Amino acid sequence: MSRMAEESALDLEELRHLQSIAKRSRILSLISSEIRSLEKLQASKEDGNAVAPPTATQIPTPINPALAYVSVASFSWDQDNDKVKIYVSLEGVEQEKIQTEFKPKSFDVKLHDVKGKNYRCAVPKLSREIVPEKCKVVVKPTRVIIVLFKASKGDWSDLYFKEDKLKPNLDKEQDPMAGIMNLMKNMYEEGDEEMKRTIAKAWTDARSGKAEDTLKGY
Repeated sequence: MSRMAEESALDLEELRHLQSIAKRSRILSLISSEIRSLEKLQASKEDGNAVAPPTATQIPTPINPALAYVSVASFSWDQDNDKVKIYVSLEGVEQEKIQTEFKPKSFDVKLHDVKGKNYRCAVPKLSREIVPEKCKVVVKPTRVIIVLFKASKGDWSDLYFKEDKLKPNLDKEQDPMAGIMNLMKNMYEEGDEEMKRTIAKAWTDARSGKAEDTLKGY
């Protein structure tokens, strides 16, 4: 073995040792690249039957929870009686690089290393409940399909949960003082100067429980 070949072999041995203890994906990538270069150099000097040892690119790298994500801005969805399907147009997604979290009223799907980026599609509060253990993600060549199984059969009016806008008004109507204050506000805004003075006084009296007496003449 020539001096140069011996040095290359020692370098390769050292790099493989570093590869076995390295943890950061960027460092692993740099080491792997250098190993491949040295292996090609050695292979060119040996017969073509030599088999290169496995490199770090063949070893699955653990997913880093602190990665940055690009939110999926738009997607489409449809439904049948049993399930909801969400369609995300994205190429280059690998099934083994998907991280999912399904809960009864939410889901969070993370798509890692898609052409150098990480994507996230999530709905923090669904319109209706789902069955987490049955939900799944299906990867197609040009899109990803998130399949949500409904906890109860039937149509969903919307994918997202919407607050009942009537509820706060009903709560106010159940509070007599809230009703009086609203009445006084409307009378003040629509009345003349004399009415405004009267309402201003009534507003002050309302704080001491005298509002009803002030409003008896109206």
